[in-house]
Amino acid sequence: MNILQSIKRNLFSRFDRYIIGKFLGTYFFSIVLIISIAVVFDFSENSDKFTMNHAPMSALLKYYMDFIPFYTNLFSALFVFIAVIFFTSKLAENSEIIAMMSTGISFSRLLRPYLLSSALIALISFYLGSDVIPRGSTKRIEFELRYKSRKKPKIAEHMQLQVDTGVIAYLDYFDGDRKIGYRFSLDKFQNKSLVSHLTAQRIQYDTLADERFHWKLYEVKIRTLQGLREQIDTHQYLDSLIIMEPSDFLATKNQQQALTNQELLEYIERQQLRGSGNVKVFEVEYHKRFADPFAAFILSTIGLSLSFRKRKGGMGGALGIGLALSATYIMLQTISSTFAINSNWPCMLAAWIPNILFTIIALYLYRRALR
Repeated sequence: MNILQSIKRNLFSRFDRYIIGKFLGTYFFSIVLIISIAVVFDFSENSDKFTMNHAPMSALLKYYMDFIPFYTNLFSALFVFIAVIFFTSKLAENSEIIAMMSTGISFSRLLRPYLLSSALIALISFYLGSDVIPRGSTKRIEFELRYKSRKKPKIAEHMQLQVDTGVIAYLDYFDGDRKIGYRFSLDKFQNKSLVSHLTAQRIQYDTLADERFHWKLYEVKIRTLQGLREQIDTHQYLDSLIIMEPSDFLATKNQQQALTNQELLEYIERQQLRGSGNVKVFEVEYHKRFADPFAAFILSTIGLSLSFRKRKGGMGGALGIGLALSATYIMLQTISSTFAINSNWPCMLAAWIPNILFTIIALYLYRRALR
């Protein structure tokens, strides 16, 4: 028991609690300040569209409730950088860091509460990005498509996809509003030979069913081939589980943002099975959700290394360098993701390249700060 109390005391001393409080307080204050400005600007820019498209107040409030966590998490690295540089520069200006180091605290020891704070931010960011925000993003994207852009695709024609191993589906026309398709066929192959051919004049996705992939088929004809023999069965109505969803026909912009990690993995596996060409967007999104939270550790180390010394010009120089590095980090994320989607770059490497490059910068600045 005494050992555990000693470990707890060493991990969270008064010094650690002081730095962690400053870090998290400044971090959340910067979020409130910047996101509030972003909400005001977004509403001002789109208020005419909301009025013209008759957006209800309840939907508008729900949209901004989902807007805030999404953009908070998206720019979390920027908020970390701003928070570290701002409050550390203030500590340096007030000679608090000089007083700390005069008591024998090394730079490595000074870094520890920063990394503890970064660990908490990274965990929150990962949880929000992998589970909470995707669930809210469904409504947010629907709202943007309906009341801001109004470019939601409503129909699809001549769609063919592989829904399972050796199973090919074809749909002549699909109505996205009613989730009804016309002139549907499903072919099953074994050893490259056709063994079953199903046709339906109309299919409808069952939104009330407990199971996913539940479809209602109307005016169905099934041809079963067994060598030279052929059996034909007809049904006026048939319930069926087919591994496809309306979203497979009507892919919406930023659809990957509305999927949890588990749903992303399932979607990627299905699309790879079908030989789809748009799967890289989803793969990049999946790997970014693991890579992005680590930015908190990297950028807090860089921020501390830049701002822990007292400077003649105050925090202006450190803050300017910090903002430039933050902008560079965000730009690298965009560039590497674009290269992965439009070329043959590995998606995991593209997601981690900004972290790898900025880790090198962080190590250089850390060693420089030690000297």
